[in-house]
Amino acid sequence: ILIKVVVAQTMRNWQQALSCLALLLFILVSSSASTLDDTCKSVAARNKDNSYNYCILFFQANNTSPTTDKRGLVVIATKITRAEAANTRDRIDALMASGTNKKVNGCLSECRVHYTIALNWLEAAAKGIESGNLQDAEVTLSGVILGIDTCEEGFRKLGIKSLLAVEDATFTAGGSIALTITSML
Repeated sequence: ILIKVVVAQTMRNWQQALSCLALLLFILVSSSASTLDDTCKSVAARNKDNSYNYCILFFQANNTSPTTDKRGLVVIATKITRAEAANTRDRIDALMASGTNKKVNGCLSECRVHYTIALNWLEAAAKGIESGNLQDAEVTLSGVILGIDTCEEGFRKLGIKSLLAVEDATFTAGGSIALTITSML
């Protein structure tokens, strides 16, 4: 009988411990999810070009976004934006191979250079954020955004509609989210 009582008591203790652990995990995940929510509200308030809904949608590309802190969100933003840069560079290669005219190819070639630089600088910005070097990360992120603006300027100078308008706008929005959150750290 004594063994049954001890086993029953031990089982109740384990059940209570598991219940407490489950509650703690729920609170932790809820708290992190509110970090994403609060951060996206702040991004939308500070940057008229990025709405709250866009910010939330942007971070859905990474399944760890709801469970990270602000610093982690910036690193995630740089990774998402870096992937966009790589995809855009691939699209530029395809456009150049398709036989556009020399002036357009020259503009695309310049854009490719800017996206290649952006790939490297976004990686450097993420490392800077992870190491706490926030000022350098802000400068780097600003430079990345300006480089893509230069790409768009090339199409304007040619007097043609940008072949990369959608990609450039998406990339700039992602870079802007990363820069805005970095400035909040």
